Amino acid sequence: MSTDEERRPAPFLEMRNITKKFPGVVALQDVDIEVNLGEIVALMGENGAGKSTLMKILSGVYVKDQGEILINGKPAGINDPQSAIRCGISTIYQELNLLPNMDIAENIFLGREIRKGLFVDKKSLHEKADEFLRTVGLQVPSTTMVSALSTAQKQMIEVAKALSVNANLIIMDEPTSSLTDTETETLFEIMEQLKQREVGIVFISHRMQEIFRVADRVVVLRDGKMVSDKDAKSTDTSEIIRSMVGREVNDVFAKEEAEISDIVMEVNGLSTKDFLRDISFHVKKGEILGFAGLVGAGRSEVMRALFGVDRKDSGIIKIDGREVKINTTVDALQNRIGFLPEDRKEQALVLGMSVGENLSLACLRQLARFRFINKTLERQLGESYVDKLRVKTSGIGQQVMNLSGGNQQKVVLGKWLATESRVLILDEPTRGIDVGAKKEIHELMSKLARDGVAIIMISSELPEILGMSDRIIVMHEGRIRGELLRNEANQEKIMSMAISQ
Repeated sequence: MSTDEERRPAPFLEMRNITKKFPGVVALQDVDIEVNLGEIVALMGENGAGKSTLMKILSGVYVKDQGEILINGKPAGINDPQSAIRCGISTIYQELNLLPNMDIAENIFLGREIRKGLFVDKKSLHEKADEFLRTVGLQVPSTTMVSALSTAQKQMIEVAKALSVNANLIIMDEPTSSLTDTETETLFEIMEQLKQREVGIVFISHRMQEIFRVADRVVVLRDGKMVSDKDAKSTDTSEIIRSMVGREVNDVFAKEEAEISDIVMEVNGLSTKDFLRDISFHVKKGEILGFAGLVGAGRSEVMRALFGVDRKDSGIIKIDGREVKINTTVDALQNRIGFLPEDRKEQALVLGMSVGENLSLACLRQLARFRFINKTLERQLGESYVDKLRVKTSGIGQQVMNLSGGNQQKVVLGKWLATESRVLILDEPTRGIDVGAKKEIHELMSKLARDGVAIIMISSELPEILGMSDRIIVMHEGRIRGELLRNEANQEKIMSMAISQ
């Protein structure tokens, strides 16, 4: 060993030979990773590759089966989240962990309240919280209840919360998935500031442009093993994708032409009391209709009203030219409308139930015999869609909470495919999904369109909107601002409509 190697300080974090097994699945096998202070390491891989499992071991949510974790060259006993925090490790999860019935300051300092004697010093608590909010560029009083915040604002609160513990290493799991471009840029500036303060960051993202924007190093996992560790400047998108999927992926947007024919759904004058104004559009058989716009434009609100989740105050909905009343989700189901919502864990899945049970949730009536579920039919349906959608699971009896994000999304899709929906609403169908799974979902969308399904897709990723849509509707502040055909649309036109006043 050379003198330089002998004198080189140990990385802040070393994870060596980390292995973790779940029933029927080896999630991680002999994984090594290290992170230095003042370094941003991008952790990449397909859904199910083991990224989240590795980070949950580091943050104390899971206990490793074998291997060791070293902090500053010394063994670290990380067996629960509190021990991880004591080691200087803080985590911002993709699934937000805020309490909606408490205010921002109470969430930031939960369990670490500033006290004056026996009582919480609320004045100091809110003053300190306001400082962290200014740091992340969020202009909201710290006395605001979390329940009143948007998803993007909640994400920035999570960043402020991580900053408040003075961590040496921050894990960021898809932190930009709900942020606007402006908010994302603010986050990147904060990351650069943290880097200058000698804070290490593990950054998980599926967006290649973000990786090359902020990362110093790129580590890739595949099938629970570490397959690549490279300086970000010495690699490129193609090489990373090859490492992730073990093959070439030349065309992410697997859009295929489908025969577009009659109007299936027509919406006229849809409005809500406090936001949506005169929303009118139609979608045809075999068509993929894209909805674009900035966060808060009203796209999800339109779809929730169409599916009977939210109340509409006026408007007419027609299916095959016949006016229908959709006031509840049952009404939507009876009219063969399916809805994949933006937040799969909160709104689409029952996490404590099995894969098979989740797949059958929307079609229990068809599976019932004398008011009892026919378990044979339910099992056959579950196995069929696990096979069709290539869901990576140990079996239909596995709890859906133990699947990766991409495989959970496939289960949600399968649930609606099992109902034979004629209109399928997909709200951010590939959010938080790796490039390989994203292509599979795009291929599935194209197949459904060829089979005559009318698809409405919301996406905040303009390349996805442009790559998959036959027509594009652009919204701004609860109104439709314009419509573009596939052959005339580009990013500049869409953005011009999206920010119009």
